[in-house]
Amino acid sequence: MKMRKRWLWLLTALVIPVGYAGVAITGSLEPTDAPGSTMRTLEELQPAWSKKITDASKRFVTALGDSTGIKYAILDTETGLVWEASPNTTGRTWNEAVAYAYTKEVGGRKGWRLPTIEELASLVDTSVSGSPKLPSGHPFTNVQSGFYWSSTTSVNNTSVAWGVFFSNGDVNDNFAKSNAVYVWCVRGGHGYDAR
Repeated sequence: MKMRKRWLWLLTALVIPVGYAGVAITGSLEPTDAPGSTMRTLEELQPAWSKKITDASKRFVTALGDSTGIKYAILDTETGLVWEASPNTTGRTWNEAVAYAYTKEVGGRKGWRLPTIEELASLVDTSVSGSPKLPSGHPFTNVQSGFYWSSTTSVNNTSVAWGVFFSNGDVNDNFAKSNAVYVWCVRGGHGYDAR
C-alpha cells in the first residue's frame, strides 16, 4: 500500500504542472471497465490525421434536421466538423463572408464561421470524376463547382486569402479578398481568427 501511495504521489507531482497549463484531472486514477468509463486503448485514440472513412454514408451523418427529412447540417465523422448541408450560392467578398458566417443561423443554431484552409480542403476528393470534387455519395446539396473562401489569409500577401476550387480540388491563395466568391460555413474545430 505504501508503494501505491508513493506512486500516486509521484504521478500527482508530475501531473500538477500539466494541470496548471489547462489539463484538469478528476476522479480515480484506477483503470475500470465500468459502463461510462473514459479509459481507451491506444488503438481507439488514433490521431485524426490517420482516420480515413471511405464510405460516405458512414463518414457524413445528419447533425441537424427536421421531421420532414430536411437536412440543415452534416457531421463529418472523419474530422468532427459540422458543415452546412446546403451552402448559399451568393458570391461574397472575403470581409462579407467572415461577417456572413459569424451571423449565420442554420437549423436554429448559431456559432458558424469560415473554415480554415485545412478544414475546407478536408472535403476535397480529387479521385472522383466530374465536379464538385467531393467524396462520392456525399449528402451535400447546392455545392458549386467554383472557389470557396477559407478564413486563412495568405502570409505572403494579406490582401488575398486561401480557398478551394471545388471544380478540380485545387487549393490556393490566388484570390483577392475583394472578389465575390462562395462561402461554406462550418461549426466546431479549432477555427482561426480572420484578419
